[in-house]
Amino acid sequence: MSNGANALIQTLVDAGITTCFTNPGTSEMHFVAALDTVPEMRAVLALFEGVATGAADGYGRMADKPAATLLHLGCGLGNGLANLHNARKGRVPILNIVGDHATHHVQYDAQLQSDIETVARNVSPWVRTSKNTQDLCKDAAEAIGACMGPPGQVATLILPADVSWGEGGVPAAPPVITPPAAADDATVAAIAKALQGEGKKAILLGGRALRTPALMAVARIAAKTGAKLFADVFPTRLERGAGLPPVERIAYLAELASVQLSGLDHLILVDAKAPVSFFAYPGKESYLVPEGCQLHTLASFTQDVTGSLDKLSRAVGADQATPVLQALKRPGLPRGKFTADKVCKAIGQLMPENAILVDEAQTSGIMLAMYTAGAPRHDVLTLTGGAIGQGLPSAVGAAIACPQRKVIALAGDGSAMYTIQALWTQAREKLDVINIIFNNRSYAILNVELQRVGAVGAGDKAKAQLDLRTPPIDFVHLGEGMGVASRRVTTTEEFLAAFEHALRTPGPHLIEAIVPPTLAGLKLRVLPYLLQSLANLPQPIARALKSAIAP
Repeated sequence: MSNGANALIQTLVDAGITTCFTNPGTSEMHFVAALDTVPEMRAVLALFEGVATGAADGYGRMADKPAATLLHLGCGLGNGLANLHNARKGRVPILNIVGDHATHHVQYDAQLQSDIETVARNVSPWVRTSKNTQDLCKDAAEAIGACMGPPGQVATLILPADVSWGEGGVPAAPPVITPPAAADDATVAAIAKALQGEGKKAILLGGRALRTPALMAVARIAAKTGAKLFADVFPTRLERGAGLPPVERIAYLAELASVQLSGLDHLILVDAKAPVSFFAYPGKESYLVPEGCQLHTLASFTQDVTGSLDKLSRAVGADQATPVLQALKRPGLPRGKFTADKVCKAIGQLMPENAILVDEAQTSGIMLAMYTAGAPRHDVLTLTGGAIGQGLPSAVGAAIACPQRKVIALAGDGSAMYTIQALWTQAREKLDVINIIFNNRSYAILNVELQRVGAVGAGDKAKAQLDLRTPPIDFVHLGEGMGVASRRVTTTEEFLAAFEHALRTPGPHLIEAIVPPTLAGLKLRVLPYLLQSLANLPQPIARALKSAIAP
């Protein structure tokens, strides 16, 4: 017999949850003390709840199992909501442990009292407040099963202080996870018929369908049937590079996505939903599936993705088909005037095998997908829910999940400032992360959105809301102040030297790249291509875009 906190941590560890990202307060102190009783649990302190939740997101994507967070009451959970939103959209398993006041204290409506369950339900389909110590670990086991899915999801277990300190806690057995079922025979037969028939076909991949086993199966299907392969705009985790099938990502910009999908007769969804515009725009469509295109779902979020693709491969006779694979092809070292494009080219030329790219570069990363397409195999984590401030914390979690792999995190200056405290955690934990911050002193993407939404009358006051020049943000001092070796670069040669040093030296490192706004000086007619920032562009468009950015 032990107190609730001791039994809870043992329950987590027994179920394979061995990492907890913490930002605790008074109500969580018994949980904090209990960490020393279970040495298998790694506790990682974050200075802001958004870092803890973002790190749990990155960890879950790379470890394929949940991390826990430890958050302080409703306010602490609220501070972490943005990155929990990204995790929810990415279907990433996370177990939140949120402390609450002791049950007998709630009646007094103390200063930090709030409705934690209501806050949690914005991002967490499974929410429960444990009522007593005896039931705590049973609740935890159910929460673990819920967050592991499929689909993966955020589960939130609310832990009143007296339930935590109460005696009589008994660890619960790990939940039994039932393997998901593959698509049924009738569904597979109908989709096989569509793929073997007339018309233009495409397969849209998301989530687990962008991992190597599923990619190889679907590439054989594409080789046999002529179907085009697409990926979600912002995939949770995309395995790519030399030796893997290339997959074209749906464009961020609805106008360009509509071009990619134009003329389709059949669109097959695999762990993905039908594509829609990221935002609504006056006079433009929100639903991007072409009129007359028949939509099919091979594997939903709750089904066995690889098993379903294997069944479809057999049904269309593709088991012996030769898939198209990406050849090893580096872009060469950049030269000349320093731009964000040159940074992306250098990454494509120099990144090591098995690197993890955490991409929140916004407009500065437009050319990243093209320049890294033929690089050695790597993973890409993207901004699944669109809530910025994900990049640096997600790199923390990815580095802890995969300590033998180099993590390269790319962030814009504006998005980096949302969760800059992640640098401190990187330094404290001695994580091998290269943080590249594109400092163009602007919310560049919003300057374009201001025009695209048709907002009229935007003058100096409006434009000032998107400008970061005064005062200039000094990321070198910020990084050094949190214990991260930091360098500012203003030329291509300086960047190459800094990046090569960071690649051969264990991290963390920060490189502040002073670059011009990617969109500066360009005519409005090319902006739609520029905003297609995170997709794997077709080569003709990519060449035209490259010429426009860096002539």
